[in-house]
Amino acid sequence: MSARVSARVSVLLVTAAAVTLTSCAGGSTATSTADGKADGYPLTLTSCGKKAEIKAPPRRAVSLDQGSTEILLSLGLADRMVGTGTWTDPVLKGLEKDNAKVERLADSYPSFEKVLAKEPDFVTASFQATVSKGGVADRAKFAELGVPAYVSPSDCAGKDNSGDGDGRRVKTLTMDTVYGEVRDLARAFGVEKRGERLVADLKGRVAKASGAIKKAEASDTTLLYWFANSDSPYIAGCCGAPGVITRELGVRNVFDDTHEEWPQINWETVADRDPDVLVIGDLTRKSQTAESAKKKIEFLESNPVTKNLTAVKKKRYVLLSGQAMNPTIRTVDGVEQVADALREFGLAK
Repeated sequence: MSARVSARVSVLLVTAAAVTLTSCAGGSTATSTADGKADGYPLTLTSCGKKAEIKAPPRRAVSLDQGSTEILLSLGLADRMVGTGTWTDPVLKGLEKDNAKVERLADSYPSFEKVLAKEPDFVTASFQATVSKGGVADRAKFAELGVPAYVSPSDCAGKDNSGDGDGRRVKTLTMDTVYGEVRDLARAFGVEKRGERLVADLKGRVAKASGAIKKAEASDTTLLYWFANSDSPYIAGCCGAPGVITRELGVRNVFDDTHEEWPQINWETVADRDPDVLVIGDLTRKSQTAESAKKKIEFLESNPVTKNLTAVKKKRYVLLSGQAMNPTIRTVDGVEQVADALREFGLAK
């Protein structure tokens, strides 16, 4: 670590210990107690088996994954964020102006030094890998510097990340876990009412989209979710965010017999299962082959193994953002978009 960054970290730790608020920019509900501490603080959040003590409502948060970034922006906390990283898509519509106010530290993982240079008083991530060896830095390193780090529970609740790849679900994910993340982050910043409003909106949208599908008619419809890579495609298993979409709409994932989050499956096996609909990740990153939906469709329609798939011949494509295919607030977008497509394709009423 450079001497300059070390000095900034020292300032950070003193500031974090001294911060007191009578009110916060952005409408925090935190108030000051008689001893000068913010009401309700310090508080402890437990995520993915580790605790993070937050001494005061964060003022200099760094969000290291797009999913957690969009939650904070949706809670109206842009003025209390100093950096973001790890993006797969353009920011959620409606959040563009707020997002532009926050520095993007990197499109992928920012360096640990670059994060520390922002003097963060809170760090949040969507995936354990982001704050582990090989990511930005292990959570223990942040803890050593007095910076609380929170990881989305959707990446560890009922999930085994000990092996290679993207982990294996031992318990089916539900949106309740995502709603729990929203509530945790709202509590961390002292904006619980905003968190409840956001959760209520998301629940209402899921109920509306799910209620618009006659599940008895859609139950025989099969879907395949393709996130990235044309050489050895990452296809959704049963029980992550795509599983949420599938269950809410009463359809079936053709690979619901695997509990791996995103197993790599060969195209011959895909052809054998011949899904009715292809749900395609439309990504803007460039770390894998066939990231964009355009590239994926070009591959599907030209490859001798895939061009005769039922979904390809009938052009039954549903284009989703990468974030909608991860356990995020955008999974709700996925429920809505797939529901609309099923009706458009005549596969549900």
